[in-house]
Amino acid sequence: MGKVNEIYKHNIYGVITTLIFHILVLLFLLLTRLTIGDRLQKDAIVLDLSEMDLKIPEPEKEKKQQLEAVTSRQQKSETNQLASNRGVNDAAKGNDNAAGSSRDPFFDKAYRKEIEDAKKLVSDVNKTLARKIPEIGDIPMPADHAEGKTREEVKQSNFKGKSNIHYSLENRYHSVLPIPIYLAEGGGEVIVDIVVGRDGNVLKAEPRPNPAIADITTLAYAKQAAEKTVFNEDPKAPERQKGTITYKFLAQ
Repeated sequence: MGKVNEIYKHNIYGVITTLIFHILVLLFLLLTRLTIGDRLQKDAIVLDLSEMDLKIPEPEKEKKQQLEAVTSRQQKSETNQLASNRGVNDAAKGNDNAAGSSRDPFFDKAYRKEIEDAKKLVSDVNKTLARKIPEIGDIPMPADHAEGKTREEVKQSNFKGKSNIHYSLENRYHSVLPIPIYLAEGGGEVIVDIVVGRDGNVLKAEPRPNPAIADITTLAYAKQAAEKTVFNEDPKAPERQKGTITYKFLAQ
C-alpha cells in the first residue's frame, strides 16, 4: 500500500497536466467548429437568375407549339362531338360497330324515312282536324235500354264479352245506349270523349280525330249516338264527370 502511494505522489502532476491538455484541445476543436459553421451560414451563395437567358431553344419551342396545336384540334373535335344533334344509343356504348353505325348510309336512310312518316302522320291528323263533322238530322237508331232495372240487376246483366260498343265512366252504368255501328258505309273505330252530369245526361260529346276513317259522316253518327246516351242518376257523382264511349263501326 505504501508503494502505491509513492507512485501516486510521483505521477499525480503528470496526470493532471495530461487532463488539462486534453480539455484545452477539446475546447479548441469545439470553438473551431462553431466558427466554421457560422462562417458557412454567412457566406451562403445566392444565385441571381433574373439576368439569365431562359429562352427555349428553337427546336424545343417548335415542338411545344406543335403539341399545343394538336391538343387544340383534339379539344375542338371533342367539343363538336359533344354538341352533335345526332341520337346516341347509350346501350350500344363499347360496341365499335354500334358506335359507328350513325355514319352508315342504311341508318341515315332509315332515319330520314322515320322523319317522313312522322311528317305524314302529322299532316293526316291536321287534315282530319280541319274536316268539320257534318250536321245531320235526327237519325233513328236502335238502343239498348236498362230502364226499370236496379243497379245490381244491370251489373248482373251487363255484357262482359267482345262488343262493338264500350264505355268508360267510373261507378256509372247506362240506362239508354244508342247503337249506331250499322249506319256508316265504311268501318272504323271512333272514340268519343263525353262529359256526363249527375242526372245521367250527356252534356258534351266530342269525337276524336281518326285519319283512318275516310267517311267523315261516321264521326257524326258517333257524336249523335253519344249525345243520346243516358246513364243512371247519381247525386254523389262529380258535377261534370268525364268518360269515353268507343264505337267500332262495321262496314256495310
